[in-house]
Amino acid sequence: MGPLSPSSAPPSCGVSVVIPCYNYAHYLPAAIDSALAQSYQPLEIIVVDDGSTDKTSAVAAGYGDRVRCIRKANAGLPAARNTGIRAATQPYVGFLDADDQWAPGFLQRVMAAFAEAPVAYGLVAVRGQPVDREGTPICRVRRDRDCHGLLTCTDIIFRTRFSPSAVVARREAFAVCGLFDETLTSSEDRDMWIRIGARFPILLLPEALALIRNHPGSMSKNADRMKRNTRRVIRKAFIAGLVGRWRLVFWLQVLAFNRFQCAWMYQDQKRHLRAAGEMVASLLTWPWFLRPAELNEPALFRVRALRRFLWEAVHGAV
Repeated sequence: MGPLSPSSAPPSCGVSVVIPCYNYAHYLPAAIDSALAQSYQPLEIIVVDDGSTDKTSAVAAGYGDRVRCIRKANAGLPAARNTGIRAATQPYVGFLDADDQWAPGFLQRVMAAFAEAPVAYGLVAVRGQPVDREGTPICRVRRDRDCHGLLTCTDIIFRTRFSPSAVVARREAFAVCGLFDETLTSSEDRDMWIRIGARFPILLLPEALALIRNHPGSMSKNADRMKRNTRRVIRKAFIAGLVGRWRLVFWLQVLAFNRFQCAWMYQDQKRHLRAAGEMVASLLTWPWFLRPAELNEPALFRVRALRRFLWEAVHGAV
């Protein structure tokens, strides 16, 4: 489906920044400070305290009227984001998880992209720069330098393209597409971007302006939960017919790549045999990706990974 309207964002359009937080009071100041440091104005910062038992509300209150804090009973990340969207007063909504940060110039760059758009983007995102628990950048090899530009729901169904902390969306998009699915306990952002991508064009910028913190408490570290929820997201897209159920090859490739990703999550938890099992299932589902570089992977990436998993399983058992 094509864009809904040919509007663009004038420079004066305000942004509501939604920061959901559950027991991340120790990370929260860095997130808030990075939002306040943005040169783009007007800016509304909303911290949603999702029933925290630490000092989250006190930290937010310490910023005075620069930060609006909404405290609610714990109901999970999707519900916290939805609370922030409902409370937002500006026409654009930026998402920033409490353990992440925005680099200087993030909003200026994103809102300029909205303003220069020939069509009404549903959302604009940037690349993420992984950082460690202390905020030090983590270097990684990238093979997908050209993987940016206009995206569709098909692109996001295939694999996650950006972090929720890297996104600014039109508030109008949520009125059209609905809010985050509160029954999902992870991957709710991917589900949301798929639904927006089915109605609006999405733009991914090449700059890495979102600092994504990797730490043991991150939701993405729970392999079983991530597997369960990513499969639900894929199933929802299939049932909705967003791409077409008849495109069997596409859906088999989507499932195969998802199993590859789940295998690595199990490997990161040192569950080597479970990782190997998922990798074998990936190969059996779809044995060959002709252009692995487009997936940010080298040639024979699954065979090489399977060999590593099996070697570490045997080596660890000795």
